[in-house]
Amino acid sequence: MKTRCSVVVLARNEERNLERCLPALAFADEVVVVDDGSVDGTAAVAARHGARVVQHGMVSFAEQRNWAMESAGLRHEWVLHLDADEVVTPELAAEMADRLKMAGPGTVGFQLARKTMMGERWLRFSATYPVYVPRLVHRDRVRYAACGHGERVERADGSFEYLREPCLHYNFSKGWSDWFERHNRYSTREAERIVAGCEALDLRHCWSSDPVRRRAALRRLSYRLPCRAFLRFVYVYVLRCGFLDGHKGWTYARLQAIYETMITLKVRELRQR
Repeated sequence: MKTRCSVVVLARNEERNLERCLPALAFADEVVVVDDGSVDGTAAVAARHGARVVQHGMVSFAEQRNWAMESAGLRHEWVLHLDADEVVTPELAAEMADRLKMAGPGTVGFQLARKTMMGERWLRFSATYPVYVPRLVHRDRVRYAACGHGERVERADGSFEYLREPCLHYNFSKGWSDWFERHNRYSTREAERIVAGCEALDLRHCWSSDPVRRRAALRRLSYRLPCRAFLRFVYVYVLRCGFLDGHKGWTYARLQAIYETMITLKVRELRQR
């Protein structure tokens, strides 16, 4: 039995990642790849795996996901949003099928955790697992807003629940050059958001029982601290026990420090202007 949900996969030049992402979506009744003008074999790979391909230029992750729910002709009310470098495990697929059957009228979405993979190794300690993202949502009752390089829920006509099983996030699957190119763009968006004053802080949320609200508040607090790159490295490698991930944990911690340095320099540059 297919799960009565539509899966939306965002892609741009993702033929390699789609070869891993799409076969894992056989449980879903509909798979739609929203392609941002790929020039590789993205469309052909998607079609070979039975996915429907629609073209739409990407402004932000939030806008792309909203457009898919509004304009891609999805067949089902429940929509799972994925990036091409994310993979649904059989355990997660089974849990989603069960939870959707039991979803009450007040539930408009489910928060999903991701396991960050470097190669085929899960960064169990250094990648701050679990971090939840609102990815399984009701098409007509949830809308996203851009939040730095990612998205947050802008409108939700009801409440969110949490899924126990995670998906796998192959964040480094296209090599180091791709990672640096993407995070150069991401750091620009983060810096613009900080300078625009979109990061109001309520310290009470730092102790919230809601892990999504708590992480957002701690992130906002970090923007106000000196030596952010060094503190980020210490947090990832020492406080989170990233050293237990071996040399991959060391690499990941250094990358996080580099990313924070990029944001700091761009914030300084924007404020000088």
